[in-house]
Amino acid sequence: MTIEEMKTRKQELGYSNLVISQRSGVPLGTVQKIFAGITKSPRRETIAALEKLLQVPLYSQPGGFEGAGEARTSIVMDEAVKYASSSRDTGRKYTIDDYYALPDERRVELIDGVFYDMAAPTMRHQAVLGALYLQFARCVEEHPECRVYFAPLDVRLDKDQWTMLQPDLLVICDGGSDERFFDGAPDFVAEILSPSTRSKDMFLKLVNYKTAGLWEYCFIDPSYEKIIAYTLETEDIPTVYTFESEVPVAISSGECSIDFREVKRCARM
Repeated sequence: MTIEEMKTRKQELGYSNLVISQRSGVPLGTVQKIFAGITKSPRRETIAALEKLLQVPLYSQPGGFEGAGEARTSIVMDEAVKYASSSRDTGRKYTIDDYYALPDERRVELIDGVFYDMAAPTMRHQAVLGALYLQFARCVEEHPECRVYFAPLDVRLDKDQWTMLQPDLLVICDGGSDERFFDGAPDFVAEILSPSTRSKDMFLKLVNYKTAGLWEYCFIDPSYEKIIAYTLETEDIPTVYTFESEVPVAISSGECSIDFREVKRCARM
């Protein structure tokens, strides 16, 4: 791997320099210099150690999701990951008033008083989201008390002033909403992972969704064709599926499922 390929892989995995150092055995100072471009020609054994860590697929990484298919697995996230935020460590907690004062073209999420910039979605992201929405729309026809929505739609997750999210797809059953945002935890949320949002969706938002009382959370990884499904009300251990799976929707008590073979076909993956 070239240094540039390593940088790209580091971003995809959401690894900090500290995590890479701990898992590869390469001193932190050396890792920092390599990824900052200060060290132009690292030693061969250093490159080998970094390649060994970064070339392994995400789902075989320590703390990742091991195995293919529909296996049960545990999850351990990197506490050292620092998320880029527009607050710039000012110490100030922003509120939803600050959120709505931003220019319309500025797309961010507000989490615990901190702004997180959101990159424009890719064409693959939107294709997967569109295919997913069509299947959920058919599902809710059988459950008229539920509605399915997709981003951008504001969700004031904790009904306070500090958190406003924009889930990729959400299902709300027996719940009212404000004209500007949905107030509280939806029943179901799906997030489609990308290199810029992977760590935020898999760790930070997972914790916030669980704390707020979300019933079911799925994140979908088009790069690895995996679906990681949590039933947060009853368990902390997710189920991992592939894009060849039919994935049951827990909030429907088994009456509804999403065929990811159709998602794959419609998204032309």
